[in-house]
Amino acid sequence: MKTLLAMLMSLAGLIALPVLYAQEAVAPTGGYSIGFGGTRISAKDAARPAPRLPDGKPDLSGPWVRGGVNNDFETDAGMKPGELDTYLQPWAKKLKDSRKAQDEPYTACLPMAPPPAVHPYPWRIVQSYTSKGMTHIFIIHENGDSGAHRQIFMDGRKHPGPDDLLPTWFGHSIGRWEGDTLVIDTIGYNGKNWYDQKGVPYTDQLHTIERYSRPNYGTLVDNITIEDPGAFTRPINLKLTATHVRPDIEVSEFICLENNQYGVAGGFKPGTGIGNEPGR
Repeated sequence: MKTLLAMLMSLAGLIALPVLYAQEAVAPTGGYSIGFGGTRISAKDAARPAPRLPDGKPDLSGPWVRGGVNNDFETDAGMKPGELDTYLQPWAKKLKDSRKAQDEPYTACLPMAPPPAVHPYPWRIVQSYTSKGMTHIFIIHENGDSGAHRQIFMDGRKHPGPDDLLPTWFGHSIGRWEGDTLVIDTIGYNGKNWYDQKGVPYTDQLHTIERYSRPNYGTLVDNITIEDPGAFTRPINLKLTATHVRPDIEVSEFICLENNQYGVAGGFKPGTGIGNEPGR
């Protein structure tokens, strides 16, 4: 019984952590509250011009917080109550309504959902160069990627054809610059995840187009179009804003399965909210 109680307490604490952090990360009027125990970037610093890389491209590195959906797609995306359901096909709405938060794949240490999902922990954009210029961009998160990362090809390649496309958690992403805006086009999602704890589904027909711009030092804007004819009735267009954390803050290591008392290592049974007790 003590083991079960400890596991339940760990589960409750870990599920609540993203909610608590998200509340702390909300910026009050007139300033930037970044969380991390009061770590802040001043309004003066936030308003400075966005930095550029040696080749003249905007430096999008960050690290950043927020800028996406997490616990509740509808609320985090700024939609009106009930609005998201108007985008869902009948089967998708029925599936969403039948799902329980404790069944979310995240509790089993699986990767986070596709864009515009982002956990309320720091994340960073890494722009990688070779002698040929910028060839890759990597998006890494402190939490939610299960040790993985997003890879965006910037070398001019196209998406693989249908016979060669391998569906994955993060899909196949290719990027290009349109002026100072980074455009990321992604297909090839495997459709296995949820968009949020409410259970919003998507399919392997999902196609996302992200447009990142940095209007000043402290702000990263993502105008994203979400198309999924398998689950949605029409495209969804969102404008999401991320906030720069203090420059000396780095993305920390997070190993989901390490000492995990609520996921796979802890014997957690999805759908029950309890772990495996001896003899059960």
